Amino acid sequence: MASAKQDSATHNITCLLRQWDCASKEKRRQFLEDFIKQYRNCTGPDLESEFAQMASLFLARICVWIKLTYMSGTCLTEQLQAIHVFLSASNSYNYLLEFMEHGGVLCLQEVCISSDAKEVDKRWALKVLSCVANAGTHYKEIMCECYGIRAVAECMAKSKSEETQEAARDLLEILAEGNPRFSDQVYKGLIGVLPCNSPKAQQLALQSIRVLQANRNTANRALIDRIVYLLESLHLEVQSAVIELVRVLMKFDIADDHIVGANSPY
Repeated sequence: MASAKQDSATHNITCLLRQWDCASKEKRRQFLEDFIKQYRNCTGPDLESEFAQMASLFLARICVWIKLTYMSGTCLTEQLQAIHVFLSASNSYNYLLEFMEHGGVLCLQEVCISSDAKEVDKRWALKVLSCVANAGTHYKEIMCECYGIRAVAECMAKSKSEETQEAARDLLEILAEGNPRFSDQVYKGLIGVLPCNSPKAQQLALQSIRVLQANRNTANRALIDRIVYLLESLHLEVQSAVIELVRVLMKFDIADDHIVGANSPY
């Protein structure tokens, strides 16, 4: 009886995969919307059970399709949300490997810095990349070796959405944590965000720099120069973040009159 049930499930999933292979763009979009709605909170084993141990075959098809179409934005939101369902599931290491083998990291980093990508798609790309980074130091290093820090920092600086900027900031902090090979690059990447034209990005970068600075033995001279400039910001949230960072920097040997003055109550 169990074998017959398993054979039936295998047949159903095989038919679904064949339908996907022959489906139009709109039909595939409906496939993805149904998948996201039904399996959003499933674990890895749940997905395997529901897909008759063939869930990786469905993920592989999504990964191939997104590589072919992400520049045009075709169903990109649904593709990213579906991949997030796979990678955010507990006990989903095999899905992570599938995603990595298909070059998913580089693809989504390009989405993050594309001037044509929608903000919602950049945000979902960052969420998927955060799943990769949260898988451990090895995967953080892979992302950093693929110029991920630069891409995420650029996304943070140029984004017009505060939600996207916060998602980028969160990912940069994840990449720095427990990643000694690249924490300094993350630190410098955040400093590189400070000259941008977005007060929100400046505020978020300053707050993250303050967190990273607490674990460093020295203060970056370029950071001091940027802080002196930001002290003249017309945005109170930026000024407040600068002052909080200055209080941390005063522990270091950075005798700069502007910095000392910013920390003075008079």
